Amino acid sequence: MKITEQQVRYVAELANLRLTDEEAVRFQSDLNEILEHMDKLNELDTTEVEPMAQVLFEAGETATLREDVELPVLGPEVALANAPLAGAGCFKVPKVIER
Repeated sequence: MKITEQQVRYVAELANLRLTDEEAVRFQSDLNEILEHMDKLNELDTTEVEPMAQVLFEAGETATLREDVELPVLGPEVALANAPLAGAGCFKVPKVIER
């Protein structure tokens, strides 16, 4: 499976990125190398490999998960104490996304 430059530019547009021609060609090459590597990995015989354990599972009493401990809450005054600009209990930041 090969990635075309048009596909690279489409994804860049979705991510609101402006790519130069050189960057688009480089990303196309990089993505194609990644896909080639994945194709090689897909050729491996994994029939004898057991599935890995999942992190999110129903755990019994003997699970090695730590107990939940409630920590002190950071109040808005403390959180905003070093903010360069704050108002109405919130951080104020400049607008960074325009389209």
